[in-house]
Amino acid sequence: MNIKVNLKQLGKRRDKISGEDFNIENKPTNVRELICEVVHTCVYCYNNRVEQKDNAAVIEADKIEKMGELGKIAFGINYGGRKADEEEAVQTALQAFEDGLFRVFLGDKELTELSENITITEDDSLTFIRLTMLSGRMYI
Repeated sequence: MNIKVNLKQLGKRRDKISGEDFNIENKPTNVRELICEVVHTCVYCYNNRVEQKDNAAVIEADKIEKMGELGKIAFGINYGGRKADEEEAVQTALQAFEDGLFRVFLGDKELTELSENITITEDDSLTFIRLTMLSGRMYI
């Protein structure tokens, strides 16, 4: 199933949302399954890049421009060569959602509970917003 995933990190200088087409294997029925499917796809793609050692790929000009608008140009090189542990990644993502470190929107509707039932269709728009914690000094 193809969905459009939008990613945004609050606190970046430019208010840009990067949108990408995303393919998930199974149709999720609740938020927990949705997060698990998205993490599964991300881990699969990451581990595939590690296996193929696709570290020296040429980046096209339009992709460089898009990354520049988001504030970071990266080649996606994995210097350690370690694969991601899917189960650990899923548990981390679920815990981060419960802790409020990111928000998920299906269309214009915010998804707030892991057990919340959803109906997702082909080409739906899904938005993940990673919240950035502020840190600093406290002056007394």
